[in-house]
Amino acid sequence: MTTRTRIARLRTIGLTGLATTGAAAAALTLMPTTAQAAEATQAHTSTAVTASSNDSHKSGYSNNLDGWIKQSLQIMKSKGIPGSYDGLKRNIMRESGGNPSAQNNWDVNAQKGTPSKGLLQVIDPTFNAYHVNGTAKSVTDPVANITAAANYAAHRYGSIDNVNSAY
Repeated sequence: MTTRTRIARLRTIGLTGLATTGAAAAALTLMPTTAQAAEATQAHTSTAVTASSNDSHKSGYSNNLDGWIKQSLQIMKSKGIPGSYDGLKRNIMRESGGNPSAQNNWDVNAQKGTPSKGLLQVIDPTFNAYHVNGTAKSVTDPVANITAAANYAAHRYGSIDNVNSAY
């Protein structure tokens, strides 16, 4: 059995175990290099999650996942960053289950001292490299996290819409 086959089987077993225990998603980490992203599990939260301290919530959008995505899309459009509502939401739900406070404390990034954080599970170096002016300078700010991740995905994959699995 090849290493790739073993990894695929382990992922299947892991995902089956997650489904059995009621966890909703396996989050994947955005990486600033060509290294393959590590998987992390995140507890499922509904799309009605709101942030208690949202630096970006100043423009009349709802302070929930729908509002954060819409605000990010407005900023992305003004900066020429491609992406759609559906592409963002699909990736957010896979990465964090819609929880802006999600943090991966166990993968290779966390072991190196840089845990993945926020809606799209961005590590600090990636956030700093792809931060978009006009958004908060906080990786856990929902709008800043979405917009920086979409900017990264645009540079790496052409658009967040092209990301359907590990980054």
